[in-house]
Amino acid sequence: MNLNYPRAQAIALPQGGVESVLATNRVIRNTYLLLSLTLAFSALTAGLSVALRLPHPGIILTLIGFFGLLFAVHKLKDSGWGILAVFAMTGFMGYTLGPVISRYLGLPNGGEIVMQAMGGTAAIFIGLSAYAVTTKKDFSFMGGFLMVGILLAFLAGLAAIFFQIPALSLTVSAAFVLLMSGLILYETSNIIHGGETNYVLATVTLFVSIFNLFTSLLHLLGFMNSNE
Repeated sequence: MNLNYPRAQAIALPQGGVESVLATNRVIRNTYLLLSLTLAFSALTAGLSVALRLPHPGIILTLIGFFGLLFAVHKLKDSGWGILAVFAMTGFMGYTLGPVISRYLGLPNGGEIVMQAMGGTAAIFIGLSAYAVTTKKDFSFMGGFLMVGILLAFLAGLAAIFFQIPALSLTVSAAFVLLMSGLILYETSNIIHGGETNYVLATVTLFVSIFNLFTSLLHLLGFMNSNE
């Protein structure tokens, strides 16, 4: 009787699983590293935009720049140029955020509003990410709902801007807080369970979630403080 055979077999069986776990951990590590760097870079460009009092490029140029750079990220995601495209996109988004922050800083309690929005964004992101990582729950079922919800909220947001409907704008901001929170759970779960293996795309998804979460909270908090 060969007593070593069962032992050798038991060791060999989980090999694929170990490699999968290592690959997943690598994606998570690279995603959060790149996310940290892009958040810092975006904060830098936003700060420069505020300090230099740069004008907002307008909704049309913002959409063209965002979707154009997002397309470039997807085309270059498997090369080193993809990382540069991510920095270009997040830097551009930071620049567009600068004039928005400047407007709120001009309010009597504007600094407090901005800090509250930043704190709320950080708390939501860290809390939801930690929940998804520790529980390892699969939130893939949310994919279809989030896609439809984000599309509808985006179109409603454009309507609120072009037709100048404040009530609709506030509703869209509230909806985006919920949708971006769901997207953070979904994307983090997607990485953990191997649904997303490209850390460039994972970084962009999480960055956009954080960006929209912050701007939505900023809008809501600004409205609430203006009515006090």
